[in-house]
Amino acid sequence: MIEIERKFLIDNTNITKLATNQYLIKQGYLSSVAERTVRIRTKDDKGYITVKGKSNESGTSRMEWEKEIPFEEALKLLSICEDYIIDKTRYLIPHGKHCFEIDVFHGANEGLLIAEIELSAEDEVFEKPIWLGEEVTGDNRYYNSFIAKKPFKNW
Repeated sequence: MIEIERKFLIDNTNITKLATNQYLIKQGYLSSVAERTVRIRTKDDKGYITVKGKSNESGTSRMEWEKEIPFEEALKLLSICEDYIIDKTRYLIPHGKHCFEIDVFHGANEGLLIAEIELSAEDEVFEKPIWLGEEVTGDNRYYNSFIAKKPFKNW
């Protein structure tokens, strides 16, 4: 139940051509306080509820619990979420022994592209592709719960 993840900016949407899969994602927050977030997400035609704890000091690890829920229920829950619903396309790009998840944001967060990689340990070494930009792990501005309240276009 511990998620270990690092985040990076990218500035080139052309890398999405490397994707082996992609999903349309809409997500909102029933709770987005620092100690915990409760997220509702649709990914294509599936629904999910996720609870995440507060990140550790480096921003790399935190508790995460996720459960698939009926799509119709996810849509109803999205309708009562806080503020803004995030709209993005997620691309899966294998690289080395890992798979990067590239989020290309739409709407009020248009222009923001974030690459995430999940690791098995905080100090795990991984092969960095040349298209990977500045690391933003632990920078709260790049948490989805933050950009749901303060969209990228307003920075």
